[in-house]
Amino acid sequence: MALQVSETDQVKQFKEFLGTYNKVTENCFMDCVKDFTTRDVRAEESSCSESCLQKYLKMTQRISMRFQEYHIQQNEALAAKAGLLGPR
Repeated sequence: MALQVSETDQVKQFKEFLGTYNKVTENCFMDCVKDFTTRDVRAEESSCSESCLQKYLKMTQRISMRFQEYHIQQNEALAAKAGLLGPR
């Protein structure tokens, strides 16, 4: 049963990843690709899409760091309230 739950969680995580990937791809495409008269990707479009993706990745990393900091603070506050931590 534990293996099945793990597989279900993995499928859920993969679906979330694909949803995020598709959303980022669509947003960057809509922002960057303007010329549909040629099959070639222009240098400006390529540069724009790379910048768009980098911006998204940096934002995601920063949010994750802030989220971790928040949880650490909350855990420390709960521990202090419960008397598990001494004064600093």
